[in-house]
Amino acid sequence: MRVLKKGNSNTKSLAYTSLVHLILEYGAACWDPYREGQINELEWVQKQACKFPYHRSDSNWETLAQHRKTARICALFKVYTGERVWKAIGDRLQRPYYLSRVDHIQKISSRKQRTDIGKHSFVNMTIQLWNQLPANILGTLSCKPSTFRKKVRKLINEVK
Repeated sequence: MRVLKKGNSNTKSLAYTSLVHLILEYGAACWDPYREGQINELEWVQKQACKFPYHRSDSNWETLAQHRKTARICALFKVYTGERVWKAIGDRLQRPYYLSRVDHIQKISSRKQRTDIGKHSFVNMTIQLWNQLPANILGTLSCKPSTFRKKVRKLINEVK
């Protein structure tokens, strides 16, 4: 740490993204918090880390919540397009019984759950996000996952 204190802001930023940010992303993806307090605590860690290289609390870094949304949607994209690893999950997805005029063709039926754990599970939260995506982004399901990720990231950052 002593060596990093004397470094410039680019070195400190690189150290954060390669050492701390990876652990925060992994923890946020495994834990996948849905309560405001838990989300704010994770964001607080990132804000504190932002003060280290830039000496201010705001940065152009993507928030962990935005990153989780992008990761969720891209995972469901891989399921929907039939990637081999995700095939078992893709076989369980069902089309909805009804589509309104504003719905897109790739809409997925959400699962009915009684408990908070079920309602806020990775699958249900991801299906909700997927169904809210505009049809022009989902119209390009034949593209590569990296291209789809860029489109989703751009859309999520615009909503920011």
